[in-house]
Amino acid sequence: MAQVLVVVDAVPGPDSSGGVVRKASLELLTLARRLGDPVAVVFGSAEGAEAPAALAEHGAVEVVLVGGSDVTDHLVAPKAEVLADLVAERSPAAVLLPSSPEGKEVAGRLAIRSGSGLVTDAVDVTLEGEQVVATKSVFAGSFTTRCAVTRGTPLVAVKPNSVAPEPAPAAGTVTTLTPTVSEQAKAARIVERTDKAATGRPDLAEASVVVSGGRGTDGDFSAVEALADALGGAVGASRAAVDAGWYPHSNQVGQTGKTVSPQLYVAAGISGAIQHKAGMQTSKVVVAVNKDEEAPIFEMADFGVVGDLAAILPKVTEEVARRKG
Repeated sequence: MAQVLVVVDAVPGPDSSGGVVRKASLELLTLARRLGDPVAVVFGSAEGAEAPAALAEHGAVEVVLVGGSDVTDHLVAPKAEVLADLVAERSPAAVLLPSSPEGKEVAGRLAIRSGSGLVTDAVDVTLEGEQVVATKSVFAGSFTTRCAVTRGTPLVAVKPNSVAPEPAPAAGTVTTLTPTVSEQAKAARIVERTDKAATGRPDLAEASVVVSGGRGTDGDFSAVEALADALGGAVGASRAAVDAGWYPHSNQVGQTGKTVSPQLYVAAGISGAIQHKAGMQTSKVVVAVNKDEEAPIFEMADFGVVGDLAAILPKVTEEVARRKG
């Protein structure tokens, strides 16, 4: 079978090592097995990395560990250059990447370097005959499209939570690369790294449950956070809440924030403007809580509650805790 390159998103370990693989990358391996033999590409030092074993457990026939200062000390351009060389060398059936801000930037640069077509924000990938077909939602979820790349190697950036990761042990042969990239690719250098403060909650982009608050919180996110913690989910925020300084921009969901695709999305005090819908339109189940029964969010909600979130969310949190206990 043809190879399928899977770009792995890993939490950096000590000294920028490959670290712990994010769930979204295990989902990509599950999808890749539909198309061919998955080859996982991990950027970072191989020393102390936990990635190879986890990737092999989920179907990677080979794990390519790409290290060296030319890659780890610079931004996305070196990654695109290395991937372009791998595409030229191996002629894979497809390249799957995480549909994160960095993943999409790498994918765009790779598309130009390899002369290939690109589909971003896909929620499914299948092989029909010899053609790779990606499914995605557009226009705030109003339409579902099926796309096929007609030029070069199909490049597909896939949203987290698009498929459940399924173990399928494979060889996981480890190949180590220490490439030398062009001076042009090293134009932007990383001068400082700051660790993200630990909250104990899952990463917003790949959380299976997201509870978001908006203007209706009046700046008090305590009820939103309590429900998210009870459900083991992440906390999101609308642009209005972020612009008001109530919550960090890193938690913003929407067109100018992060795109999420959880199994459950709770929108508390969020009107549901088109910009917000663009960031959560592929959520499997949407629950809306809003005092305004005419709020646009109810148009796309599977379940809606008209009322004050400050009174409703604590009761839901209590019930969740009761059922857990």
